Amino acid sequence: MEKNLKKSNSDSNDDVPPSTHPSFFIGSSVIPIINKLQDIFAPLGDIDDRLTGLRLPQVAVIGSQSSGKSSVLEALVGRDFLPRGSDICTRRPLVLQLEKRSAGIGNDSLEWGEFAHLPEKRFYDFSAIRREILAETEKEVGVNKGVSDKQIRLKICSPNVLNITLVDLPGITKVPVGDQPSDIEARIRDMIMSYIKQETSIILAVSPANADLANSDALQMAKQVDPTGTRTIGVITKLDIMDKGTNARNFLLGKVIPLRFGYIGVVNRSQEDINNNRPIREALAYEEQFFRDYHVYRGLSDRCGIPQLAKKLNQILEQHIRNVLPTLKTDLTSHLVAVEKELRAYGEALESKGERGAMLLNILTKYSEAFSSEVDGKSQAMTTKELSGGARIHHIFQSIFVKSLEEVDPCEDLSDEDIRIAIHNATGPRNALFVPEVPFEVLVRRQIARLLDPSLQCLRFVHDELIKVDKGISRACETVEMQRFSELRRRLEDVTARFLRDDVKPAERMITNLIDMEMDYINSSHPNFIGGTKAVDMAQNELKTMQVGRPQSDNDRASSAGTSTTRTWGVTSLFGIRGSSVGNSSKRHAAEVVHDINLAPPVIQLKNPPPVLRPGETETEYQVEIIVTKLLITSYYDIVRRNIQDLVPKAIMHYLVNHAKRNLLGTFIEKLYRENLYEDLLREHDDVVIQRRTTVEMCNALRQAVETLDEFVADVSTLSSSDSMDALPNFSYLSSNSYSKSST
Repeated sequence: MEKNLKKSNSDSNDDVPPSTHPSFFIGSSVIPIINKLQDIFAPLGDIDDRLTGLRLPQVAVIGSQSSGKSSVLEALVGRDFLPRGSDICTRRPLVLQLEKRSAGIGNDSLEWGEFAHLPEKRFYDFSAIRREILAETEKEVGVNKGVSDKQIRLKICSPNVLNITLVDLPGITKVPVGDQPSDIEARIRDMIMSYIKQETSIILAVSPANADLANSDALQMAKQVDPTGTRTIGVITKLDIMDKGTNARNFLLGKVIPLRFGYIGVVNRSQEDINNNRPIREALAYEEQFFRDYHVYRGLSDRCGIPQLAKKLNQILEQHIRNVLPTLKTDLTSHLVAVEKELRAYGEALESKGERGAMLLNILTKYSEAFSSEVDGKSQAMTTKELSGGARIHHIFQSIFVKSLEEVDPCEDLSDEDIRIAIHNATGPRNALFVPEVPFEVLVRRQIARLLDPSLQCLRFVHDELIKVDKGISRACETVEMQRFSELRRRLEDVTARFLRDDVKPAERMITNLIDMEMDYINSSHPNFIGGTKAVDMAQNELKTMQVGRPQSDNDRASSAGTSTTRTWGVTSLFGIRGSSVGNSSKRHAAEVVHDINLAPPVIQLKNPPPVLRPGETETEYQVEIIVTKLLITSYYDIVRRNIQDLVPKAIMHYLVNHAKRNLLGTFIEKLYRENLYEDLLREHDDVVIQRRTTVEMCNALRQAVETLDEFVADVSTLSSSDSMDALPNFSYLSSNSYSKSST
């Protein structure tokens, strides 16, 4: 095996025997589940924006610049593969997925790496992995020392690694150097916080022992998001180069900054060791000898060395994953439901003309059906906050149209003087012998004509309700599929508007005809019409009532006026007494007549009539006739009003609303369902196509993730926590008491 390794790798220090590597002791069962989920979601890139709150369990490695993070990770892997330098080495988050493979025969047994951005390409040379990390980093952030939160994903498969996922984050820096951005510290801290604030993240806080441990940047940041230290592991590096007379024993015992999971102290390779390609195997041996010889750390064997870090890290992550698996399954399922709903909103991609035709016909049919449902009050999207659809039309008919007509007084704009003049005009050159019919018919027609405007206005209200943008039925019945196609939506609205506008015309003609019919024939034989005789009786009674309580002088005048009025009803002589004198004068001799003329006074000149002539009688003239006319107008107007209140809504429903329900789909098919229009009507925006594609990918990934968990959960549930640890050494590190016991 060693011979094959040396042939395939340029580094002579990479052949770490499994028996000496810390992962020799590891036998985890649930960590591979997370690794597989990482593989499923890796092609999607950063899923945080799409799947808010969904975070897979992982280990976030944080520390200040040159704290020894890279050395710790390389020691866990057993390989040199990370960029090195005096400045920031990690400038993009490196998601490092370690996959433990059993030793085999042939090339399949070799260690290799694979990048997510270069799938199917295996790197057997780990120095090539380092070069690829550098190249990919510079491709994103350039050759300067800038940083980016875009991940680099690397999988390393080896029989000498843990099954675990680690995220190596850029080192915390204080002062920009060279051409680094001025806000480099804030950007790095924000990036780190986005990872460690998640409850599913284990924080591996790396602090160098040759610095002020009490003010460690890594521990301070971890404390901000994990104040109780329940998910933080402290790693103290470079214990071998601390100042003489100092040590990190109290830190390792948790006496300075307590952490539930405690601390692990390690010894890193020096820069000289790295430059001289000192094998990691030798570095691990040196570390072991250091802790054996340095008496301060005796009794702390479970807190010292890379092997102990690997064991503790694996145990903690193993249990952590078991704890979050039920919640993770729930989160994945809820996100799957939400993404599937979003995908349904985008609809299926249309490839052939047949699919487009079927989709178009389906949309047109659903639109028409939704229109009818809104009118009939059967919509599934019925609101409880306000009236909608057909209920608004009913409100227009009953609460606006009918009620408004009932509040109109037909004689409100007719004064007694208007009626008196109408009577005079209707009698011509004679006095009226009876209540004239002409004034009644003229005046009642004028009142009937007033019903046309509110009737047409009611029609307009209903029409506007059908096409109103915000609350009208046209918008309310839009289908989900139609929202994908802006051109189809525009054309549908245009066709609907034209269709309804055309339907208004026959409804308008019908309403106008209804009013004309009522005006053309005054049916005085209508059973509900009061009639002339009854109206006269009522008028005379009303007049008598009005006269009771008047002063005597007023009654005398009224009596005189009544005599005058009665006279107009009687049959009077056209010539009077003078008629007889005229007859006698005809017998007189012509000479006598001439003699009379010569003796006559001067000719009387009449004044010309004024342009506007009003009757000169008193206000009491035609009192009975005025009252009778008002009673007749009111009675007949009420009959016509009831007819209009009943027939106008029927006309609107028949010619506009119900006609639209019956014929809207046919109009759509006639105007829009044409093969040459399929492409234009069903053209989607580019962003919709892109969103559908990404949503499909996300949906498939979530389904695969849920299926993966379903396959493992049954097995995992049968394993107890103690069973999973049987193959591992038993380390006491979960309480402060264990620290003191192990140090004695």
